[in-house]
Amino acid sequence: MSKIKPSKGAPYARILGVGGYRPVRVVPNSVILETIDSSDEWIRSRSGIETRHWANDEETVAAMSIEASGKAIADAGITAEQIGAVVVSTVSHFSQTPAVATEIADKLGTNKAAAFDISAGCAGFGYGLTLAKGMVVEGSAEYVLVIGVERLSDLTDLEDRATAFLFGDGAGAVVVGPSEEPHIGPTVWGSEGDKSNTIKQTVPWDEFHASDLSALPRNSKGEVKFPAITQEGQAVFRWAVFEMAKVAQQALDAAGITSAELDVFIPHQANERIIDSMVKTLKLPEHVTVARDVRTTGNTSAASIPLAMERLLATGEAKSGDTALVIGFGAGLVYAATVVTLP
Repeated sequence: MSKIKPSKGAPYARILGVGGYRPVRVVPNSVILETIDSSDEWIRSRSGIETRHWANDEETVAAMSIEASGKAIADAGITAEQIGAVVVSTVSHFSQTPAVATEIADKLGTNKAAAFDISAGCAGFGYGLTLAKGMVVEGSAEYVLVIGVERLSDLTDLEDRATAFLFGDGAGAVVVGPSEEPHIGPTVWGSEGDKSNTIKQTVPWDEFHASDLSALPRNSKGEVKFPAITQEGQAVFRWAVFEMAKVAQQALDAAGITSAELDVFIPHQANERIIDSMVKTLKLPEHVTVARDVRTTGNTSAASIPLAMERLLATGEAKSGDTALVIGFGAGLVYAATVVTLP
């Protein structure tokens, strides 16, 4: 017989508040075209992207996260001292240790909240949301702050015609707390590591750090290229369209929700063609609002879902209490999908 006391948490969990931060600088496609041979029409037709935001020196991963988190905490109607854990998903915080989550937890004024980073690419927000739900229900934290944040402009090769136009910067955050009813459905998540080379960093940090840089790729100025994100576009597109639509449907089924009962669809804002294809494959009814934040924000990886959620609520395209299907997918390859009630 076990001597361990059972945990005492909330019956269920829900998203109580959401906040976002987009850097001040807006970058149109014309700026991207200064370094690649393409056209505005080509970029828009391939991705739907018109503009993206790029961070300045002051808009660090931590600074953007703090701005987004402050809004989410206020939206949830709680104080920072009530936050019991801070989970940050990012691939663009360049200090291996300590986790940026600890700095964020301190500067927000939490009461020594548990804090850690996760690396799950564009599915990171879904991973963090699942962890937060578990903490609230298990009882290790009453309120959990989940942040998706990226400065992908630091990891963009502006001379790579396949990716230069895709990425943007920003931070999105949500507060997850107790609920008497289920408002975050079961998560359908997983990984396909055999496809890990389809999205990756061009040069590992250890190779970039090596004293002999002669073998590393160089830009048009002859300078050694900083490590960047590269991808096999067609392979990723096919995987996202065909496999992720199946995962999205599994998440609906797991939550006991039909597409007719859905109000909002918030997929990872990777590419508008992928979004359109998923909507078609899922046969979503016309009444379902579809997030298309990618047009003006670009692909912000882990930040894309909370940023899109925040914008839909701010513009009135979605409202509090709506039922939303969220799905993230990307480098790894990893994915996570669930159905939530919007805050």
